[in-house]
Amino acid sequence: MSRIPHIIRKEFAQIKRDRKMIGIMIIAPMLQLIVFSYAANLDVNDIPMVIYDRDRTSSSREFVSEFVNSGYFTPVKYEGEWGEVDRLIDGGQAAFALLIPEGFGKNIEAGGSEEVGVIIDGSESLQATASLNFASMIASRFSNRVLVARLNSAERAGGSQGTEGSQGAFGSQGAFDSQGDEPSQIIPKVRIWYNPDLKSRNFMVPSILALLLMIVTLMLSSLAIVKEKEVGTMEQLIVTPIKPYELIIGKLAPFTIIAFIDVTLVLLVSSLVFQIPVKGSIPLLFGLSGIFLLTTLGLGLLVSTISQNQQQAMMTSVFFVMMPMLLLSGFVFPIENMPLAIQLVTYLFPLRYYFIIIRGLFLKGAGLAELWDEALIMFLLGLGILVISALRFRKKLD
Repeated sequence: MSRIPHIIRKEFAQIKRDRKMIGIMIIAPMLQLIVFSYAANLDVNDIPMVIYDRDRTSSSREFVSEFVNSGYFTPVKYEGEWGEVDRLIDGGQAAFALLIPEGFGKNIEAGGSEEVGVIIDGSESLQATASLNFASMIASRFSNRVLVARLNSAERAGGSQGTEGSQGAFGSQGAFDSQGDEPSQIIPKVRIWYNPDLKSRNFMVPSILALLLMIVTLMLSSLAIVKEKEVGTMEQLIVTPIKPYELIIGKLAPFTIIAFIDVTLVLLVSSLVFQIPVKGSIPLLFGLSGIFLLTTLGLGLLVSTISQNQQQAMMTSVFFVMMPMLLLSGFVFPIENMPLAIQLVTYLFPLRYYFIIIRGLFLKGAGLAELWDEALIMFLLGLGILVISALRFRKKLD
């Protein structure tokens, strides 16, 4: 037992000499604790909403304000054309649509009931469920307010007449509509698009594809290159006539092939086992997945240039790349709920855009017309990361 303290001192001495490991073990967890504590919020707020008001009366505007002032919804656009509402939901700019028909205000003022349309993007089941509950609650609360206002108005009218008589205590119109004994109500007619049953599996399976691609290409590529350094074969490659770009392509190509095999396997399993077929174009899925691989392979190459051994490469990949991308890309926590500063940081993570693309292709049947902006940003990020990583890798070889 007397030898154990000497071994412990030896291990601490090794850790002290490896300054990068100190940063990974001490600084990285503290930074992640601070950032992720703000980002980790399962409460659903600020749901992007589009409003299609065909009535345009004071009553309809008051009903809309109930949604806007609730804190649960944030209007992204007031539209007068149905086609624009459809485009915004398909493109992911809106997750909730409120459709108010003509005659809404007239029916409410007359004491009748009225149906309003609610369309919910079901591709994110947590947000969709919350949207459904919030819409029902707000409609019920507005109906109660209308009923109380009519009761108060009827009582004042009855009091001014000085008698209840045969008309009752609520005046000549009564507290309810003239066609029956039911109070006026606003009834949401809900339609959930893309995932009508709100199954979390439909939401998770496409996301798991994105995570598989990230793990396989980022971690394995960084470990494979660092392993060359550890066993000493990297020096042997350097003295050969192989050019740096040939070495980079040769090292990254196998992981690209493996990644596309994984995509094919996930498509087969999702369709045959989980009955979640791809509604969009499969060639487009492979093409946009290839763009995403630019970012993950580039990051794996970058990690390999700053790591001296496989342990460093694994820790750097997990703590500085994979965990931030996983937690700040919208996979676990809704981006809309994060503080504004962290929301701005999420625009730097390619996985954020790939999640939108993969869910759009699987669940919405979206095409390049709806996904081109995410694809372009992801391509620019991937190209920049790959170029920087290749330059650093070449400098290490030189």
